[in-house]
Amino acid sequence: MKPVLLIIAYLVAVTLPLTLSWLLGFPPRAFHLELASGLGILAFSIILMEFVLSGRFRAISRGVGMDVTMRFHQITARIALAFAMLHPFLFQGAFSGAPRPWDPSRELTITTDFSALSTGILAYLLLASFFLLAIGRTQLDYKYETWRLMHGIGAVLIAALLLHHTIYAGRYGSQPVMIVLWFTMAGLAIGSLIYVYLLKPLRDQARKWRVQSVTQLTPKQWELAVTPDGHSGLNYTAGQFAWLNVGHSAFSIKEHPFSIASAPAAGPQISFMIKELGDFTSTIGQITPDTVAYLDGPYGSLSVDGRSEPGVGLIAGGVGLAPLLGILRQMRLTDDPRKIKLIYGNRSQTQIAHKDELDEVDVTYVLSEPADDWQGETGFIDPPLLDRVFSDAEIKNWVFVMCGPPIMMDIVEDYLIKRGTPSDRILSERFVYD
Repeated sequence: MKPVLLIIAYLVAVTLPLTLSWLLGFPPRAFHLELASGLGILAFSIILMEFVLSGRFRAISRGVGMDVTMRFHQITARIALAFAMLHPFLFQGAFSGAPRPWDPSRELTITTDFSALSTGILAYLLLASFFLLAIGRTQLDYKYETWRLMHGIGAVLIAALLLHHTIYAGRYGSQPVMIVLWFTMAGLAIGSLIYVYLLKPLRDQARKWRVQSVTQLTPKQWELAVTPDGHSGLNYTAGQFAWLNVGHSAFSIKEHPFSIASAPAAGPQISFMIKELGDFTSTIGQITPDTVAYLDGPYGSLSVDGRSEPGVGLIAGGVGLAPLLGILRQMRLTDDPRKIKLIYGNRSQTQIAHKDELDEVDVTYVLSEPADDWQGETGFIDPPLLDRVFSDAEIKNWVFVMCGPPIMMDIVEDYLIKRGTPSDRILSERFVYD
């Protein structure tokens, strides 16, 4: 029921300004003018709720998954953009003449005060640019920290401009009850940023971690282990992830999300599998033991704890092995009686990590670019491979956990559903969309 309750709460919050505007009882205008105001109101309320959706609130993401929360954040942002883009074009014929003192409810005209309109125009232009920069982040290839800073500052600026425009240019936003509501919603939005960037770091300052070791697993993959410094550690379940900040202040934005590869049953030390992909990850090998680190977590719902299926199918692509390795280790340390099968795909044999450990379970390695002497599976993780590894009964009755490239997860998920696996037995978390 939790996802349903969250959706209901979201819809109530987003439509509350529209409902209150309707309850003001203003004389109705032409349909296209009321539609213009309604779209503007909805666009602004959705934008303010975006702050909460991206605020790392475990109460929101725990039941549905952080990836679902962030995907919802992306989709609703596009809806808000569409509403905002349509909003000004529907005010046909409403700009004629100067302000009319006999028209206090703006039934005939909207404001001609340029200062009130200018903030809306500027927010309109910024919102479109903001959206393009967000969806083009990968193509533009700027640093994650740069994008995150731009995203945060840009969102605050757009919200401030829209708040001014809504109150001073809006037909309904200028009413006292609406002013109180808009300032309350804006305060909650900014409060979510304060929580993430100030209150959480203040708490984390007293929960330092220390780098225990940095081990090279493959030519491009490393294992970084941290231990708690003066506290009990992190209460997490196998398969979850955390934001890792190494060598910086607790208030630094130089933190990155990584899946936890260790098992809770192994003790307070936490390890991460990290692949060299960007500015930070390419320097992992330079980190020295005893370096201060901070963790923000745990997040994610990629867990098989408490499930009753007779077996667990683990399907990993590349560094996607990390959370599945945590699940595998936890099951072995707790003598979990469920059967386990693992499919682990890579490009070449040199990319296989923790092979000695994985060889102790029922594992199928698959390489897309194998050497001539490779004796295992070749190609990609696809339906024929799944048929060779899992029986009909296993596909219908087991729980499947996968992590890896989006295209791999799409293929596997579609095929499992086609073969009869219920969707609630397919667990995955995605952080790359479009």
